[in-house]
Amino acid sequence: MTDDPGQLLLVGIPSPTLDADTAALLRRVQPGGFILFGRNIQSPEQLRRLTDDLREICVVEPVITVDQEGGRVSRLRLIGEEPPSARQLRDRGDPSLVWRHGAVTGRLLRLFGFNVDLCPVLDISFDDDADNSLRGRCYGRTAAEVIAFAGEFNAALRGSGVASCGKHFPGYSLAAEDPHHAFPKIDRGRADLEAHELSVFRHFVPLVDAMMIGHVHYGSLDDVIRPASLSPVVVDGLLRRDLGFEGLVMTDDLDMGAILDTAGFDDVISLALAAGNDQLMICHRVELLERAKCVLASQPGRVREAALRRVSEFKARLQPPAPWSRSAFDALTQETWDLRVATLGEERARQRSTESGSRSPVERY
Repeated sequence: MTDDPGQLLLVGIPSPTLDADTAALLRRVQPGGFILFGRNIQSPEQLRRLTDDLREICVVEPVITVDQEGGRVSRLRLIGEEPPSARQLRDRGDPSLVWRHGAVTGRLLRLFGFNVDLCPVLDISFDDDADNSLRGRCYGRTAAEVIAFAGEFNAALRGSGVASCGKHFPGYSLAAEDPHHAFPKIDRGRADLEAHELSVFRHFVPLVDAMMIGHVHYGSLDDVIRPASLSPVVVDGLLRRDLGFEGLVMTDDLDMGAILDTAGFDDVISLALAAGNDQLMICHRVELLERAKCVLASQPGRVREAALRRVSEFKARLQPPAPWSRSAFDALTQETWDLRVATLGEERARQRSTESGSRSPVERY
């Protein structure tokens, strides 16, 4: 296990290639992982070169992850076919199609050098039209529906050799605001949470490799008004101790509006680690990575070492990338199209997703 606090950072990069300054910065920081967005994707060959380059600059094998959910939140649709969304698969009602989605997603990601997918979304869609960033992204309108369909995707994804990450604990479902822009505060009793949102996450505790913590506040879970991602009551208390989750815990993007309006940068880094998170996600402010590493290095050794141990244990289970092959990519692109047709029918399959929320930037990152 390395004692480098950079391992506690999961970071975005600014462009499709590593310029000299960015590469030098990343070599100094040695982040534990990278998250890629549409801004990083130009072509199949370019994307695989990028993930190979990221591995090359790292002393320790990095997490290389992406949001490849389906529908509008499918980064790889920029260079291939758009898979059906969780809602489209839910509406089709065929678990075998969800399984196919998880399997083809995993093989596609390994081909491009990814080892973790930030899926499945475990939120419940109480309102399919809510403008809270979740439109089209939920596998069910009830806990049972989410458990059934997200479970199929999760099992197939992991079976392909890609680690999964359940999100967004303890649930964005009833948020009236999009956390990309504002800090949602939800008034919901503990009994209702246990019957619905928490019953889903409790089910997936032994089934996912990681959990992502959302930037949302529930008064019934924490008396202090702060995002769940910065709350030791929610992360260390509820997720770790009550639900018994032993895998990797990461924050949602700390560059979201819900966090930017909460506290200063140094305090956010300190609070996120103290809450029990293992990797802190900084998707955009790359210029602050060295500062973040310094803040992490100054935190209590016991807390930092526990997080570093969990990161090391998580990485030990990651699978290597598949050999690059353009013909393999073409075949997987065809499989994705066939799945889309099987889910939507050919006429609807030819239309790109229109499920995006009116303000949400999740598909534009």
